[in-house]
Amino acid sequence: MYLAGRTAGVELLGLRAGDTVLDLGCGTGLSFELLVRAVGPAGHVIGVDASKQMLRVASRRAKRNGWENVHLVLADATAGYTLPRQVDAVFSAYALSVMKDADSALERAATFLAPGGRVGIVDMQRPTGAARIFTPLARMACAFGGSDIDAHPWEWLEKRGLDVRRASRCGGHIRIVSGAL
Repeated sequence: MYLAGRTAGVELLGLRAGDTVLDLGCGTGLSFELLVRAVGPAGHVIGVDASKQMLRVASRRAKRNGWENVHLVLADATAGYTLPRQVDAVFSAYALSVMKDADSALERAATFLAPGGRVGIVDMQRPTGAARIFTPLARMACAFGGSDIDAHPWEWLEKRGLDVRRASRCGGHIRIVSGAL
């Protein structure tokens, strides 16, 4: 179910071959395959996460798949970290609703964006419409993963972005927002 959000998020972000993308809160690297495919062998994926354990798994995933263009950075997304290069896009899937200060994480990530760079956010909310009956299950899934179902981190982008595009999946439970800064 959550792969559908990642896939739609990468598509909506509109990455091009040769782009460099920052995977903010990359965790175990579940988005890497989609991102590497989108940027191609000439592009780069930079994964940032605060968990050494998660990055160990992400590193093994990258090595196992031969993704030499994946680089990992151990850092708190809200703190003063540096990247090896400027990025064309920032992507975050299901990570911002786990962070204590998602707005600060996005503000920091935006400092690495090239002019006209794009941001893509995939995260969760309560299901909408007829799917509202699944709200207890969605709340339980979010609580199990440590995320705040009411965080709505995409609102940061909706307030600042240009050419903002939106999509949803799974009865509105997964929200996808992309835009340029």
